[in-house]
Order: sequence, then C-alpha cells, then structure tokens
Amino acid sequence: MAIPAIVVVNDDQQYLALMDELLTEEGYRVIPCTETGQVYDLVRGEQPALLILDIRLEHPEAGWRVLEFLRLAPETRRLPVIVCSADGQFLRAKEEQLRAKGCDILEKPFDIDELLLKIAAARAAVRARRSEG
Repeated sequence: MAIPAIVVVNDDQQYLALMDELLTEEGYRVIPCTETGQVYDLVRGEQPALLILDIRLEHPEAGWRVLEFLRLAPETRRLPVIVCSADGQFLRAKEEQLRAKGCDILEKPFDIDELLLKIAAARAAVRARRSEG
C-alpha cells in the first residue's frame, strides 16, 4: 500500500519543517510547496490524499486563487483541502464559502490533535465517496 501524500502549501519554511516532521511521524509523505504558481502542477503530478493550504501567502488573495483554480479543474475538484491560516477573522468571514467548496478550516496556532482529526475526517470522506460511486 502506498504511503498517502499530503501537499502543504505555505511560505513559512519553519512551518513547513514542523508539518513535515509531524506528518511524517504520522505515516504520511509530505510534499512542501512555497510557490502558489506550482501548486496545480504539483497536485496533478503527485495526486496527494490531501492539501493543506495557507490562504494568505505572498499576497492576501494568493491562496484563494489557488483554491479557485483547483476547484475548476475536473482532476482536482474533489481533492480534500484544509485551509489553514493565522488570519482567524478572514477564515470566519469566508467560512461559508470555504465549506461550500468542500474545504475544512483550521486556525493557527492549532492543536496537533485537531489537525490530525481533520486529516482523518477528510480521508474518511474520500473513502465514503469512493464506496458510494
């Protein structure tokens, strides 16, 4: 059985290193990405189990644009996404839109157990959709 991959998109190298260490210990293969322009090709090539996306990257709307693009493409439309940001106000303001796009949200700083529960829930939802269809 292949090790499930998680793409983590963030412009903070320390955060990426922390996520790599944490998620590798949990049995995932972590694929870090700091460039929003590379996300789509990376996701298409790697076909990860999940994407963890910082919605605020090099500019305030960068992560939002990545999400919009992923949701428009048939091959990435159903990819589970956890939108993770320190901008709690933005997350709360966009929560309804994010949920409508099939995203979960997680405010930084977060509890590691909460992150792992959200990952498990996203993966379980994918398995449930596969068994239905």
